[in-house]
Amino acid sequence: MAQDRAWAATRKGLFELRRRANGWQIENPSFLADPVSMLLPPDASGRMLAALNLGHFGTKLQASDDAGKSWREVAVPAYPPQPEGAEGPAWKLLQIWSLERAGDTVWAGTIPGGLFASRDGAQSWQINEALWNEPRRLGWFGGGNDAPALHSICPDPRNPGELLLGISCGGAWRTTDGGRTWGLRARGMRADFMPPEQAGDENVQDPHLIARCRDVPDVLWCQHHCGIFRSSDNGANWTELKASPSSFGFAVAAHPHAPGTAWFVPAVKDERRVPVDGALCVTRTRDGGRSFEALRAGLPQQHCYDLVFRHGLAVDDAGEQLMMGSTTGGLWASADAGDSWQTVSAHLPPVYAVKFG
Repeated sequence: MAQDRAWAATRKGLFELRRRANGWQIENPSFLADPVSMLLPPDASGRMLAALNLGHFGTKLQASDDAGKSWREVAVPAYPPQPEGAEGPAWKLLQIWSLERAGDTVWAGTIPGGLFASRDGAQSWQINEALWNEPRRLGWFGGGNDAPALHSICPDPRNPGELLLGISCGGAWRTTDGGRTWGLRARGMRADFMPPEQAGDENVQDPHLIARCRDVPDVLWCQHHCGIFRSSDNGANWTELKASPSSFGFAVAAHPHAPGTAWFVPAVKDERRVPVDGALCVTRTRDGGRSFEALRAGLPQQHCYDLVFRHGLAVDDAGEQLMMGSTTGGLWASADAGDSWQTVSAHLPPVYAVKFG
């Protein structure tokens, strides 16, 4: 069944959206004027989280028990004291960049590349020491940020103790035992920003986002800095795919039921990072990446310079509705899997993340 509620986390607040008879409407803004870097939509009880990045005042985490009607501050992930002379970036929380539920655990991914778990409703957090103490972590580096960023947490619905992570720039990592042990899972990805002999190094890959097909969990999609990749064996191997008008971008949404279907938002790479030819589109594959369609109906096709961030594209639980937000405050919705789009707003603050919930 199509969902009738969504959320947009932006540079100046969190906005609830409701699907009404005349389309999606913006309602109930929270944290107006504060940057909201990530949110965890409400569960069946109405429990949700919002991460705020307040600059000089630090990172904050807010919880709601009534689906966003009221909020209260809760604990944020905290790094242990940094030993003198420790290599790597400072052990200091810069941003919460991913939030996911798996069983009775909420997981948070951060800059600088930490993974934290809470089992008490965000009253406390514990760093995953096995990943943080992994010697290969010292080979990670920032991809657009000064420090590595853990932006993708993909639980496996078959096993609450299994996660696959995406890290910029640190590749993909998998645990099957609740985070006690980890292994690299980026074979087949290609980092053409590295010297040729290091392009296949799994530990330096820059996945921009990784998304899992919920009902066929062995299928994963990755929008990488250097292209689009797909895995059909739970990340053990990745195959590069070619899309037109571009294989570069940040966002990817995986269809929850159909393992051959996913959506991407193409852009011009690196220095420009704008839509190809100033025309915004979403690309969709329905055959596992053998072919792609460029979906443009209802999206601006002239002098458009909107970029869609990693978490700026979402698909609902039915696989029918899409929502997309941009760096210039555009917000669009589709009720037909991307065939056509309607403008929800052209005047929001820059959109960091959109979620159905």
